[in-house]
Amino acid sequence: MEFGKLQDISQVDFHLPPDAPFSWEALRRGDDAGPAPVLYIGCTGWGMPEWVGTVYPAGAKPKDFLRHYARQFNTIEHNTTHYRIPAPETVAKWREETPADFRFCPKIPQVISHSGDLGLGGEALWQFCEVIALLDDKLGCCFLQLPPYFGPEKMPVISQFAARFPKHIPLALELRHPGWFADAGAATALFDLLESEGMSTVLTDVAGRRDVLHMRLTTPTVLVRFVGNALHPSDYSRCDEWIKRLRTWYDKGLKEVYFFTHEPDNLLAPQLAKYLWQQTAAHLEVQVRGPSWQDRQMSLF
Repeated sequence: MEFGKLQDISQVDFHLPPDAPFSWEALRRGDDAGPAPVLYIGCTGWGMPEWVGTVYPAGAKPKDFLRHYARQFNTIEHNTTHYRIPAPETVAKWREETPADFRFCPKIPQVISHSGDLGLGGEALWQFCEVIALLDDKLGCCFLQLPPYFGPEKMPVISQFAARFPKHIPLALELRHPGWFADAGAATALFDLLESEGMSTVLTDVAGRRDVLHMRLTTPTVLVRFVGNALHPSDYSRCDEWIKRLRTWYDKGLKEVYFFTHEPDNLLAPQLAKYLWQQTAAHLEVQVRGPSWQDRQMSLF
């Protein structure tokens, strides 16, 4: 992820912002008698030959990477769907190659997310929804990443989209335009809309855009996109702070967290995900599954 990256992070205040108002009302709408809270931890792709010999066993072949990845993590930020709508047989293969507790979080295709009407005037949106539903119980939460130029003036389009998007497909919204965070009224209207339509939010924790870490929850599910800095010490202290915040949110009624670690070129993301899982196991009482590989030096070449 290049969005919000900085070369010099020495002056960045990485502390998490305070919880946003009204989030607790959204959490209270959850089902107290439902399943136990769960934390899904993963990376942003599995096609990484650099992970062979560490995350993946020595000699692993690309055709088997997804199976190996799914043994280590219980979710994936699935970015390939941003560039093309997958074929039904591809989705079936993804589902067959992953264990029962694995969840995919597909990114809405850019032909939809980067169109002026969010795909409402064409067929791509409905084609995507039809094929991605084939993941069945392994569909976690799709996410719609609005482009940086999609500001508050587009609220009517978002409202129409939210009303028409199929309710059986979980969806979270990621904001990037600074106007959403400069205009409190626009942000309130948008978050109220998401809450009423049962859509979740994406929280992006990245050095150069602290405003997008708005901390507003609109359902008992949230996606966190955590952008690290090559395992700088602050990556670990930030994870520690996230564990404390998540514990508070779970106590308030949060049910599902999808937490995705990003590192430069995706090389070291598994190491940070493993650290997060270890801290989770030590400090949170939630369902979670984490990596089992033995730490060795990862080759960068």
